[in-house]
Formats: sequence, structure tokens, C-alpha cells
Amino acid sequence: METFEKKNEIIEGILTCVKCNTVYPIILSIPLLVEDLSLFLSIRTKLGGYLLLHAKNQKIKSMIKKSLRNIKKVGDDTTDLEKNWVRIYKKSTPSAFETTMKTIIRKLPKCDFVVEHGCSIGTMSGIVAKYHGMIFGIDKSFFALLEAKKHKTKNADFFLADSLSVPFGAMKFDLVVALNVLELVEPLKLLKIISIQSRKFVLLSDPYDYDRGKNSVKIRLDEKTLRSKLRQMGFKLIVGTAKPRFISWKLRVNPRLELNYKADVLLVQL
Repeated sequence: METFEKKNEIIEGILTCVKCNTVYPIILSIPLLVEDLSLFLSIRTKLGGYLLLHAKNQKIKSMIKKSLRNIKKVGDDTTDLEKNWVRIYKKSTPSAFETTMKTIIRKLPKCDFVVEHGCSIGTMSGIVAKYHGMIFGIDKSFFALLEAKKHKTKNADFFLADSLSVPFGAMKFDLVVALNVLELVEPLKLLKIISIQSRKFVLLSDPYDYDRGKNSVKIRLDEKTLRSKLRQMGFKLIVGTAKPRFISWKLRVNPRLELNYKADVLLVQL
């Protein structure tokens, strides 16, 4: 660990894996746990420029410049799209979905360690933090994580990472949360990781909105198949979620457009 700027937490520095010596930059208090930074920035070149502008240490700047130079193929830049989703989540008011999640989270026995896959701007992480112990949020959107950090929740920390890269290794969690992300990552791969990470509870939800063009996942799970897979992995579906139920989840895109999803909710236990 190298620390270049620190206040109440590390603002800028470098993490080094003791096993493989891979280095990970910390920029604006967000650790970028990305094994191939060039590949990550290949569809986020605007983010690369943002990181270069806001990094202060020359070693960090050199790392970003090198990653940008080593990009083999530049894809469609998703930086503005990720920023836009931050604005949508910020503008959206709580709906039945958030109320349901809060009720489930509040009633669970206290969990000392929690991980949330696809934590976005940290709304659900903040709710979990009120009733449970330390929570680690994972997301691939740097700007969403910046927003999550603004809440300054003492028992929450946020990391930029791909959930499928297993950024926390063999660490076990009392509660694993993955809300509305199954259409964004390969569901079976994520379930396998969750089954390894979990030692008590798993809280899942999804609207099964798989039609995303070239970015669609290869293997799609519907509400029945998902429950079947979880049972095969040794999980017990808790009463109330054993059968599919779809809760209203509203997202306000702008004053004239509102997305109204119906998200299935599952709570399972080992």
C-alpha cells in the first residue's frame, strides 16, 4: 500500500496484491480493482481523461496514461451513459420496491459483513448500513460510486470492480445483496460467485429485462429457473419469496418519462 493523500480515509494511493503484484490505483477515494485498466477504459476513454485530470500524484497519472496508450480497440464510450444513470437514480423517488427491500433488510438478523453487487449510488447500501455491520459496495460505474461516497456512511465502503472478477477473493459474507443486476452480468456466473461468498443470506431481485442488443447476457434466467438454480446450490427460499412476486420499481428519467419496472424479489438462506 502506498498512500499519497489521506484525510479521514485514503484519497489517493496504490494497492498492490501480495500474491500477484498487480497494482490498483485509488483515485478520489475510490479503489479501482480492475485487473486490466486498459480494457476497462477502452469503452470509457472520457472517464480516463477525468481520472487523469483529477489524479494528483505523478505515479498515478503515469499509470492512467499508460493504460490509455495501451488500449487496443476503442469501443462505444459509456461514460456519459453511466453519468446519466446516476442522474436518473438521484431523481427517482422511493417506490414500493425500496419499501419492500427496507422491510426485508430491517427484519434480518444482524449481519456483520455484507457485500452488495451493483451498488450504484449506494441507496440500498445506506439502508443496509443502518441495520447491519460493515458493507462493501461493488459497481463498475466510477461516477455512481462517487455519489455513494458522498453519504459518508461510516460502516460502508465502495469499490470499482467487476463482480465476476471476485475482488474479495475467498472472503465470506453474512449477507450478499444483488438487486436488478442479472441482466447486466452473466446470471449463472454471478450465482456461482454468490454461492461461494455467502454464509447466511442472499437478497436478490430482478425485472428480467434481458433485451439489451449486443450487450444482452447469453444465458437468461426467468423467475422459475432462478429459484430452481438456487435450490440446486443448497439455498432455502424464505417464506414470502418462494413464489415469484413482482414489486413496482419506478425510475424517473425526466419530468415527462418514468420507467415502471416490476422486479421479482427473493430472499434465500443457506
